Amino acid sequence: MSPPRANAATELARALVDLMTSAGVAEVVLSPGSRNAPLAFAAWDAVAADRIRLHTRLDERTAGFLAVGMAKVGHHSALMCTSGTAVANLHPAVLEAAHAGVPLVVVTADRPAALRGTGASQTTDQVRVFGDAASFHDVADVADLDGVRGALALLDHGCLPVHINVQFTPPLVPDAPWHHTGDAVQPVMRRREKTPRQHELPLGPRTVVVAGDDAGSRARVLAEAGGWPLFAEPTSGARNGDNALRCYRLLLDGDLGQRIQRVVVAGHPTLSRPVSRLLEREDVEVISVPPRGWWALRPFPVDREAPALTVAGRDDPAWLAAWLDADAELGRALDRLLAAEPDLTPYDVAGAVCRALPPSGLLVVGASSPIRDLDLMAPSRTVGERRKLIANRGLAGIDGTVSTAIGAALARPHGARNLALMGDVTFLHDSNGLILGPGEAEPDLTVVVVNDDGGSIFAMLEQGDEMFADRYDKLFGTPHGVDVASLCAATRTPHWRVDSLPELDQALASPNGGVEVVEVVVRRDNRRELDARIRALG
Repeated sequence: MSPPRANAATELARALVDLMTSAGVAEVVLSPGSRNAPLAFAAWDAVAADRIRLHTRLDERTAGFLAVGMAKVGHHSALMCTSGTAVANLHPAVLEAAHAGVPLVVVTADRPAALRGTGASQTTDQVRVFGDAASFHDVADVADLDGVRGALALLDHGCLPVHINVQFTPPLVPDAPWHHTGDAVQPVMRRREKTPRQHELPLGPRTVVVAGDDAGSRARVLAEAGGWPLFAEPTSGARNGDNALRCYRLLLDGDLGQRIQRVVVAGHPTLSRPVSRLLEREDVEVISVPPRGWWALRPFPVDREAPALTVAGRDDPAWLAAWLDADAELGRALDRLLAAEPDLTPYDVAGAVCRALPPSGLLVVGASSPIRDLDLMAPSRTVGERRKLIANRGLAGIDGTVSTAIGAALARPHGARNLALMGDVTFLHDSNGLILGPGEAEPDLTVVVVNDDGGSIFAMLEQGDEMFADRYDKLFGTPHGVDVASLCAATRTPHWRVDSLPELDQALASPNGGVEVVEVVVRRDNRRELDARIRALG
């Protein structure tokens, strides 16, 4: 006798969850709601069948970035939420995933199409709510899943996020058990990309390689093959080997920088104004290796795009040697300057975090100042040590950084150590990420918060000029006076507060397990002057 049929909403939700697990989705993040109840029950059954791991979060924006963090370390992840403003709260994470080329599945519950535009509770227009940032599929019954199947098959190709908007008609709770017909097949995830045509670069022009976010090892390999300096951002995946420079951005406005004739760009460079000025120079040829993500055009002029590059041999060794010598000398000068400071600086914090990150460790870095501080303090590492540094550089926002770090740590259990580095405003922006309910998976993660009571990055920009001192704090500095220890106590998150380098080193050397916060107190009132002295070293 055939098993009893479930109601339409339950059958549709179960079919969709089956389809996602067959496509390799292993992590599902759920936010509670009524209209998405069929999805919640189907996910529960999938957990019981050992098909997925389920994470529940109260805040959809936090949920979105938790899934982004998982996806950034290689796990296909899906989001599930109810209708209305819940969907809108996923928009920042969807945009980040789209711009960074991170595969993500977003499943939103909706009323039947007949109720759209009628003023029904928690109902808005969710059709293509994320615009061109996601591949959209409006699903009313099981037959509509054929189009979804094709979109999910492309997850390994660096496609846009897949938005599946599911119209559910009550009843919304299951009325028949889920009769499994067999285990879902978990495919081996591979990128099915055609081998691009190789373009050989001629020797001769004074060349440098710029490796932006997610550039990967190909940037390092090319720089070493050509004997060229490598300017690798911390999250490029290329800041290792003998050609990577630490202080490249301080050197670019000097004599060596002016002698550059050709730049090869890989990944998505976003950190440095000197690099941006270099890429905009009319006397410099720019060759771009196209990045992943939703970037139809580069934000700088490109003379040629080439997906795969080779070089005929090594260029004049004197060019690389000049850069390496200048970088080493400038690095020593920077270390002397910081050592002479009477107070702990944000650069000291970034350096301490670098030293605490072992081979195969994970470091998630917040936007604004911390990642730029790290850019000057992170040394080139030995090839093959498999440290992983990630950041939300698709749009370089501060949204969801705590949740991104927790998601990445959860999805990378083999790592030797998980660390996160962020500013106080970034931490406060996603403090909801610390809320973990009973039974939720919790990674070992040390979150280092550089607390200067506000947004110090603006002090180093035009807004921080002395002529705007009377309005700076109100408009940009935004001191908040939050007691971080009390905030952590509210979520039962262990907290250390330190204000010296020995205390910081001790805290980093003695993790307690689980998620913990190390708050490092630094000054903000001298940040502009300190930055000016560092730039003057170049």
